[in-house]
Amino acid sequence: MTRRNSDIRSPLNFYTRSAKSLSEPHLRTALKSTTNRILQNRTRAIEGLEHADALRDHARLVRAHTIGHLDKYLVRFADAVVRCGGKVYWAKTAEAATDYVTTLAQKKKVRSIVKSKSMVSEELGLNQVLEKKGLRIIETDLGEYIAQIAEEAPSHIIAPIIHKTRGDVASLFKEKLGATEAEVTTVSTMTNFARRKLRLEFLNADMGISGVNFGVSETGSLCLVTNEGNGRLTTTMPQIHVALMGIERIVPTIEDLEVMLQLLPRSATGQKLTVYTNIITGPRCRSSENNLARKTVDDPDGPDELHVVLIDNGRSDILGSSLAEILYCVRCGACLNSCPVYQQIGGHAYDSVYSGPMGSILTPGLFGLEPWQELPHASTLCGACKEVCPVRIDIPRMLLEL
Repeated sequence: MTRRNSDIRSPLNFYTRSAKSLSEPHLRTALKSTTNRILQNRTRAIEGLEHADALRDHARLVRAHTIGHLDKYLVRFADAVVRCGGKVYWAKTAEAATDYVTTLAQKKKVRSIVKSKSMVSEELGLNQVLEKKGLRIIETDLGEYIAQIAEEAPSHIIAPIIHKTRGDVASLFKEKLGATEAEVTTVSTMTNFARRKLRLEFLNADMGISGVNFGVSETGSLCLVTNEGNGRLTTTMPQIHVALMGIERIVPTIEDLEVMLQLLPRSATGQKLTVYTNIITGPRCRSSENNLARKTVDDPDGPDELHVVLIDNGRSDILGSSLAEILYCVRCGACLNSCPVYQQIGGHAYDSVYSGPMGSILTPGLFGLEPWQELPHASTLCGACKEVCPVRIDIPRMLLEL
């Protein structure tokens, strides 16, 4: 039974990787600039939210209640997805999840896949598995696209190329994609260059793969929050949409989702609301697999097929432990940005998909403490992570325990 985190782990230990990061002033400059800016934006956004403390308390209660009754809400969610015409697959391990997606792609004769940002797909090592089967998979989030071109892992759960500067990206586009000097002059010209490249990928894709920020138990809806249109294109243009969802990413009702959507973007990027908040409820065709209705101009948007893969991969083990509180996490990344250790060494030093304070708990929780025993020491125990967490997770307590 396989629990993947990264496909290939570094042979170096955490302290050696950290020393290497600390010796790179270019990296530290990039980290300091971005984390400081995001934190300042977060502070302003939270200060501008009426009754912010009460809302955070309420959000914590919602997460605690949901995780405490996870079995009930997951079954209700899965039933609702099926009623809406979707398919649900329960994946106990990473291997089960990747096998399901691979088999589906082969059965449907998929040639090209577009993927929006999904940290759980990084946890599964999905790209590597699909590529080994001869399938072409393209990251469409701009940061993830750049990381893929650079053949690097994301270094932050929200900002995957936080370790790169504008100049780094310009050099990469010229070297790997043949961009001209005029096409990399500014951030806007580089974005336009990437958009032109990716537009063709959306038009030609047979399958779209996304993560899920929140699944709504009462309706079977999937909520995706992004700042780029790639998430919407990935989930609506290809005929097949595969949504990868950790079993903890659930809220009971639409009203509970409303609470989370007031806090997540403010904590993650300092926005009142992300540019795109997508709520997807079922595929557009709700007939049987072998009798898909012919599309007409009056059909709703969306794929012909929706497959929701519910991923355990160690989460059930955390659920029954003293680390269960880490499952409250909404993946905003605020604890990474506020952590004085992360600010100095960045995400790659952790050698895990999940870095920073939350990753120093989640990674050992999912994959075992023995191979990751160094990560809980990557902390000053200053408490900044708990202070900025939108659902007030007591990260220092769990770091000390580990």
